[in-house]
Amino acid sequence: MSEKPVFLTREGLQKLTAELDHLRTVRRPQVASRIHQAKEFSDTVDNAEYDDAKNEQAFVEGRILMLEKMIRNAAIISDDHMPSESVRIGSHVIVRTEEGDVEEYTIVGSAEADPRAGRISNESPVGRSLLGRHLGDEVQVMVPAGLVHLTVVEIK
Repeated sequence: MSEKPVFLTREGLQKLTAELDHLRTVRRPQVASRIHQAKEFSDTVDNAEYDDAKNEQAFVEGRILMLEKMIRNAAIISDDHMPSESVRIGSHVIVRTEEGDVEEYTIVGSAEADPRAGRISNESPVGRSLLGRHLGDEVQVMVPAGLVHLTVVEIK
């Protein structure tokens, strides 16, 4: 069964690869050392230091597995910066709200989403509603604050 692609920019893939390398080469040995030291202090029963180290190990190993899967299923977002007539993953979109406010978004994969920086996921309500839209298109999006009306004013 084919797994769902993880849309990433080249920069995002490099960050995930660097994090994976750090977890494998630095954090994993650190945690193993903590577990070893905790075992030497006392029995593993009722040993809070040991339990804490084992929990950290579970987190690190889980994150390693998640990163490996994301990297394996990575689909690189084209950064050709070619003008596009419609919104796609990687597009920089400027929209106008019903109140006349202008908002800028870059559509990225969920792994790189950072709404405060204007990087919204293609899976978010706003990102999903903008995909495939053209200049001048109006969309209605249900967000936690209620129904929002947006007009696409520029696509880069």
